Amino acid sequence: MTDTHIVTIDRHIIDEERRKPEASGAFSNILTDMALAAKVISRQVNMAGLVDILGRAGHRNVQGEPVQKLDVFAQDVIYRAMDHTGHLCCMVSEEVEDFIPIPDKFPAGSYVLLFDPLDGSSNIDVNVSIGTIFSIQRKVSDQERGSLDDCLQPGRRQLAAGYVVYGSSTMLVYSTGAGVHGFTLDPSIGEFILSHEDIRIPRSPTRYYSVNEAYYSRWNRGTQRLLDHLKGTDGSADGGGFSARYIGSLVADFHRTLLRGGLFMYPSDPKQPEGKLRLLYEASPLAFLAEQAGGRASSGEENILDIQPEALHQRTPLFIGSGELVDLAEHYLAGPTDDG
Repeated sequence: MTDTHIVTIDRHIIDEERRKPEASGAFSNILTDMALAAKVISRQVNMAGLVDILGRAGHRNVQGEPVQKLDVFAQDVIYRAMDHTGHLCCMVSEEVEDFIPIPDKFPAGSYVLLFDPLDGSSNIDVNVSIGTIFSIQRKVSDQERGSLDDCLQPGRRQLAAGYVVYGSSTMLVYSTGAGVHGFTLDPSIGEFILSHEDIRIPRSPTRYYSVNEAYYSRWNRGTQRLLDHLKGTDGSADGGGFSARYIGSLVADFHRTLLRGGLFMYPSDPKQPEGKLRLLYEASPLAFLAEQAGGRASSGEENILDIQPEALHQRTPLFIGSGELVDLAEHYLAGPTDDG
């Protein structure tokens, strides 16, 4: 943050808008409303140990996973912050099976919001950092209140993406295609303050990798060889020297990778042949941010941003971080995948 002035997220969004004379203000208002929703969720997350919102809500989401009480709260906060503003035609959430049209009683707009209201919520009870992920796209159909075509767009069509990490401090990171900027919430004044301007993913020799190694035996040989190379157990002259860093909360793991560099990966395996992470709500928004910060994201076979979604809850493997390390991952995954 500059030493000469304080920049709030609202001011930063307005300054970005002024660089685009054609801007109507609707897009900026969506970002401002997301920041407001993040403040409300942050307040409730910080109270989670004091009030009865910890634990499971007693039912499962469309993915078949137990829904946490804070999941329900975060979903409701974001929906109610966005449904009446007139800027969106529809929304899509990880927690809801179908796309969510704006109610008829409210005006509809020209944008689509895709979001994961509370990523990593299984870590709530152990006080590990969790987060919110979001993406904004422009409506492409002629349906006033949106259609699947508006939601199923490749990541390169994103107008903006971002996430909020609720940790020792609450931080909102976003990009509108002109760099990546981070804002830390000052709870004493209730404002997100610019703290990380123009974030760039560090390049090598940053040597970190982040993956759940418990699944090593499930991976194909290409993925196993990649990890062996990073750990220096493959006998290659240029392998090894990497340190493992794994939290188990996607937003937290990506946040560290964005700031410190390295490679985060969640490969596919026989139990999850399509991968585990959701393309629209997790992989694609984070891929947009990684690329804007000078990094890359891949499924192991193609750039995440080039994948044409076919379903709202489509999953994908993910390799994301410093560009040269994502290149290395693709190199190993393109090699032999069996023991022959």
